[in-house]
Amino acid sequence: MSRRSMILAAFFYNPQGDHRLSWRHPRAPRHEIFGLDYYRRLAEAAERAKLDTIFIADHLGVWNTFGSGLAHYANPRLEPLSLVSALSAITKNIGFMVTASSSYTEPFNTARMFASIDHISNGRVGWNVVTTALEEEAVNFGRDSNIDHALRYERAAEFLRVTKALWDSWEDDALIIDKTSGLFANDEYIHYLNHHEKHFKVRGPLNIPRPPQGYPVIVQAGSSDAGKNLAAAHAEVHFAILRNEAQGLAYRADMNDRMAKFGRTSDSLKLIPGILPIVAGSASEAQEKQEYLETLMLDAVAIDLLSSWAGVDLSVYPPDGPIPELPDVGTFNGWRTWLALVKDDANKGLSIRQLARKIANTGSVPLVAGTPSQVADQLEAWFISGAADGYNLMFPLLPDDWMNFMQTVVPELQRRGLFRTEYEPGTLRDRLGLARPRNSFATARETAEASA
Repeated sequence: MSRRSMILAAFFYNPQGDHRLSWRHPRAPRHEIFGLDYYRRLAEAAERAKLDTIFIADHLGVWNTFGSGLAHYANPRLEPLSLVSALSAITKNIGFMVTASSSYTEPFNTARMFASIDHISNGRVGWNVVTTALEEEAVNFGRDSNIDHALRYERAAEFLRVTKALWDSWEDDALIIDKTSGLFANDEYIHYLNHHEKHFKVRGPLNIPRPPQGYPVIVQAGSSDAGKNLAAAHAEVHFAILRNEAQGLAYRADMNDRMAKFGRTSDSLKLIPGILPIVAGSASEAQEKQEYLETLMLDAVAIDLLSSWAGVDLSVYPPDGPIPELPDVGTFNGWRTWLALVKDDANKGLSIRQLARKIANTGSVPLVAGTPSQVADQLEAWFISGAADGYNLMFPLLPDDWMNFMQTVVPELQRRGLFRTEYEPGTLRDRLGLARPRNSFATARETAEASA
């Protein structure tokens, strides 16, 4: 893909939108969020606009860290791979980046599920690798508390190595299906892993041939030091939290340095920061839309969310008082990315209520508001400067903001020559300009044969 064409991913977080209480909006959907037709409409609109992919977030529990969010912000959601299996059957070109945890499953299950979806979709799936940082997720998997931060990332690195090896366990030419000879596959091209390290013991091979893309596109979203190192070693798309263009350029330079240590070049990783787009007929109208969403927020939900990010139950403090001392980022066992953002804002003198509402209403990503042309201006600036290869579009209200962006901003980006007007042929990996990975077993065999 040309560097002149930005990557656009439409983000599913909460089914009604990325604002935490968008479900209260008069135009928000209700029970239809658990049916296929709702997601079909969104996916078809994104595909008509020629978006690269739909990015699906996930949690393995109900968000209720300190007991204030259950009744108001339970964030229920469909299991994402099940949803994508259905959506891939009713779309043809758009990709799907699907979140799955490396903490509470096994490499064989994950490798098999993603290989299956990659075959079903003809090479349109990516895996957003997460390590799962919430206590309410850990207690659903037989644990009393979360896995230690360092151990989560150590496990994730081994998990990725095993999963890739399982995808490679069938070489590309292993499948024969010769009815005359009776050979279904060439067993010399099917390999046992016999992996036995600290976290996993896996014999293999996988019981499905290698995915069409070789590997589904590997995505990573953590911006802690451990998260960035994992991305530098393995990720091909990195979802980052960047607040301005200068920060994006510095982040890109840092990632390039980290990748070089793993023998990787800068073009093998695409950086897509999250943005919160609000599009309207005028800048003032966009502001009014955002202000109305902010009236839907409840202090109990906002403070519970801030508490979860900060790792401290802030509901026991005066809401209009200062932020108390927060944990050290380097030793925090939760989401270090979010804690670092909270601490940065806490230094600006905001009260608990002010900071809670700020984070709950706009999240951690930049708000991009205005007319279609004004929104396009902001997206173009970061892209042209190299601060971003594209964007994860985190719409505050679904389906309205999603549909509005597809119908107004995308045509403006196309008019400027910044975004495709038709899908290029090939897989999701091809369209993102990412090389198909070589099979590790085939490479080792060819090397051995060459030196024999």
